[in-house]
Amino acid sequence: MSNSPATEPKPSYVKLAMRNMVRKGGTSLKHFALTAIGLLVVLVGLAYLTR
Repeated sequence: MSNSPATEPKPSYVKLAMRNMVRKGGTSLKHFALTAIGLLVVLVGLAYLTR
């Protein structure tokens, strides 16, 4: 019963995001990779600047 989205008062954002990722496959993986790389670049840049 709890699996039905109609009975849930507010659908979980994680569930929605995962459903989107399954539906869109490639693009969201590409965006995730870009985000991860960007975050890594920012962290490495900050570490380099503040050493």
